[in-house]
Amino acid sequence: MPINLLVRFSSLWCPPEFGFLPVPSWLRYNPEKPFHFGLGMNIAFGLGATFTVSNLYYCQPILGDIAHAFGVDESTVANIPTLIQAGYCAGLLLITPLGDLVQRRQLILLLMLLSGSLTIGLAITKNLIVFEALNFLVGVFTVVPQVLVPLAAELAPPDRKAGAVAIVWSALMMGILIGRVLSGIITNFVTFRAVLLGAYLIIPNYPSANRNGQLTYFKILWTMAKLAVTEPLLIVSSLSLLLSNACFTAFWVTLTFLLLDAPFQYSTLVIGLFGLLGLFGVALGPFVGRAIDKVYPWYAALFSLIALLLFQTVLVIGAGLNLAPIIIAIIGLDLFRQTLQVSLLTGVFLINPSARARLNAVIAVSLFLGQVMGTSAGSEVFLKFGWRACYGLSLAWTGLQVLSLLTRGPHTPHHVWFGYEGGWAFWKSPPTPAAKEESTAQDPVEEKVVSRPESV
Repeated sequence: MPINLLVRFSSLWCPPEFGFLPVPSWLRYNPEKPFHFGLGMNIAFGLGATFTVSNLYYCQPILGDIAHAFGVDESTVANIPTLIQAGYCAGLLLITPLGDLVQRRQLILLLMLLSGSLTIGLAITKNLIVFEALNFLVGVFTVVPQVLVPLAAELAPPDRKAGAVAIVWSALMMGILIGRVLSGIITNFVTFRAVLLGAYLIIPNYPSANRNGQLTYFKILWTMAKLAVTEPLLIVSSLSLLLSNACFTAFWVTLTFLLLDAPFQYSTLVIGLFGLLGLFGVALGPFVGRAIDKVYPWYAALFSLIALLLFQTVLVIGAGLNLAPIIIAIIGLDLFRQTLQVSLLTGVFLINPSARARLNAVIAVSLFLGQVMGTSAGSEVFLKFGWRACYGLSLAWTGLQVLSLLTRGPHTPHHVWFGYEGGWAFWKSPPTPAAKEESTAQDPVEEKVVSRPESV
């Protein structure tokens, strides 16, 4: 009996984080009593994503104030948003894959602490070069949402994974809108200390996927690069999401040009309020995620792309003629772009459950590249050829996504490039209680590849 008690105690004992910080007892991993990832924890993950990703966008509406504070013209500080985004891209490539190597709780807490501390530096520095360098570093460490997304997919029960991802993803999009629309207002009420404390009290201490010590940092970078060029499902999904984000960014970047010109001629204040329409699509995201959980992801992705084709067509026909097509498109593009992302990401995570952080990093980099592509190409085409050519380009990009998705069927194994093997089943079978228990209790450290996922 004493030996059994000792074994049980050792399994429940959790070493202090960073050598001194105790882990709250209710957040310690216990294989005999797995974490219950309920709606409350899911929403908490979402709030963490909202308040951290906002760091990437706070500076955009206040560049004029920044220039005035440092006594320079606006052209001198115009590169600051680019520096933040460059840092974010570096963080996606070099930091988010660590989710497969170290404990996610400690990684998230450290990233939040570094990001918040650097934000304090931004507030007190009087040197523009230091300010620019700190903005780059803020971007590097503001990748917490891309650590939370795969963790949510791992903790959620089998029949709620898409819904869990959708909540975090919707919150991430909400953070982007908040950062752009409200700028620094939110920081007057929610400090990084509050967000950090919330993360400390809520995020469970889930074991690392590397408890057997087989992975190293350079190995996860190598396997991430290998996955990006050898996994057909990942490649198709990455291409589709790259083009989807390019369409989305091209629309929002050129919307200002469109609404400033005739026949609208709105002020910049009125144009800024159009961003709030995107909240409607974002708010519906979690409900869409629950619907995706009931069908195979390929069908949800196909339905989303067909809807996006329709809304892009509405833009091509009437965006420059009437306000109604623009409002309809804003709501539809936001909603179905998010549906597409959640459905594709849900399928990608099934490729290798123990490599979710690396798979998510590839997807996140694709989204970032799509944003760059949409900003550049969208602006260039709009200014040279007009609004109809710009939205026609987005329509063509959406059509290319449909073609890439149709190269593979709803149940084609993830390692097969072309084909429709596996049947056409539409609805997922509800997981049995035994399957749920096995999924929740399984040891997360084993490196295993799913040979036939419920794929896109």
